[in-house]
Amino acid sequence: MANTITLEDLRPAEGSTHKSKRVGRGRSSGHGKTSCRGHNGEGQRSGSASKRGFEGGQMPAYRRLPKLKGFQIINKIKYAEVNVARLDTYKLKEVSLESLIEAKRIHPSSEGLRIMGNGEIKTAVNVKANYVTPAAKAKIEAAGGKVELV
Repeated sequence: MANTITLEDLRPAEGSTHKSKRVGRGRSSGHGKTSCRGHNGEGQRSGSASKRGFEGGQMPAYRRLPKLKGFQIINKIKYAEVNVARLDTYKLKEVSLESLIEAKRIHPSSEGLRIMGNGEIKTAVNVKANYVTPAAKAKIEAAGGKVELV
């Protein structure tokens, strides 16, 4: 006959159970005169349940820090904004987000490219950008370049 395990055979694992702490039962209980509460002060008194956010009388964080105003956009795209006047100085035939990052003209953390219409352009440049202002588009095409929205 095989050995079967019954409920009487089950025991908790060694060290997983502890004797309950009986505080306030005198010095011989092992939890002494102050019942594990320490000497004097707020925590030693009865009924000492401090409210949420209480920092011992110090000005609490929820009052120290300013309120956040407005709505925070989580997935906001970081655009690099480049004016038309800058395109001449870059000396590139094709201007795109990748080419400008490679040439170290914009920050590598940029996720998109916007071309603005401030300034003049003399050389023909092919532009691939997420957004091009109407004035910038007119100036680039007048100089003999092409604009492509990505």
